[in-house]
Amino acid sequence: MPMTWDLPSPFVHERVAVHAEIDGYGHVNNAVYLVWIDDCSWAHSISTGISPELCRELNRGMAVWRTQIHYLLPALEGDQIQVATWPVFNNQRLRIDRRFQIRRKSDGATLLRALIHYVCIDLETGKARRMPEVFKGYRVAPAVAAAIARETEPFLPGVEPR
Repeated sequence: MPMTWDLPSPFVHERVAVHAEIDGYGHVNNAVYLVWIDDCSWAHSISTGISPELCRELNRGMAVWRTQIHYLLPALEGDQIQVATWPVFNNQRLRIDRRFQIRRKSDGATLLRALIHYVCIDLETGKARRMPEVFKGYRVAPAVAAAIARETEPFLPGVEPR
């Protein structure tokens, strides 16, 4: 089975599902996926030079405004997991959106897809504020923009037709 990503050139953060993440049903608890997504976001941000320390120095951060998740398959203890992210929108003022895809490495099965909308905030007040110049560097890669433009359905994980 070919292991392809939904979009080209993802930032990938790898991990292993551990015993402490397993719930009463014997699979990774759904809340853990949010932790994995957050870890991937920070790993990507740090790789671009935006660390938590820099955010505190600038008194700015990107806070989750809205999360859309589509859980597809469970992860089990010991599974090697790949968490991928792509910036897919940046209005250069307040908003940045990221897409995520979580796969099991052994078979390439997609376990989750998500779209998270972030808004830039003042870390002291929690109020929305214009993003600093360094945050504007989160550009949508041209190949990613082209792939999104070719999509025939809007990407709306967790929003199913009734």
